Amino acid sequence: MSRQSQPKITSADHNGVSVIQSKAHATSSSSSLPAAVAGLQQVPQLVPANPSSAGGKALPTSKMKKPTMDKDSEEYRQRRERNNLAVKKSRMRSKQKAMDTQQRVNELKEENERLEAKIKLLSKELSVLKDLFLEHAHNLADNVQPPAGTGSSPTPNSNPTNAQ
Repeated sequence: MSRQSQPKITSADHNGVSVIQSKAHATSSSSSLPAAVAGLQQVPQLVPANPSSAGGKALPTSKMKKPTMDKDSEEYRQRRERNNLAVKKSRMRSKQKAMDTQQRVNELKEENERLEAKIKLLSKELSVLKDLFLEHAHNLADNVQPPAGTGSSPTPNSNPTNAQ
């Protein structure tokens, strides 16, 4: 499945846009275009303003040459002053954020200590209540059993009414 190559014509307009045209439909015509161009398909293609640039890749702003400023100029001093204020403000925000984080860490540590103390207290309380419950359950079991050797207690498998 190969396409036959079509003859291409390149032209540039006044906007710095290069147009590659290929013969697409020889029968189509347009009244506003000359007869030679009527059957051509227009494909816009951007062409760099400086053809000697590195492969069409734009340079990062840090590598572009900045206009030099006189260090004694009023504009330079204003820019430096604004930058110094911005840096100072940024550092203050950073310090405030660090202080807030440290305060939150301290609050969480205190809460953790309180919760651990509560766990110890509740564990002790649980142990005491468990011991009381077991003692009470043991006393109830002792009170239900008849004294040994009396023989008056019926066993579950021997029922005198059902004996035959």
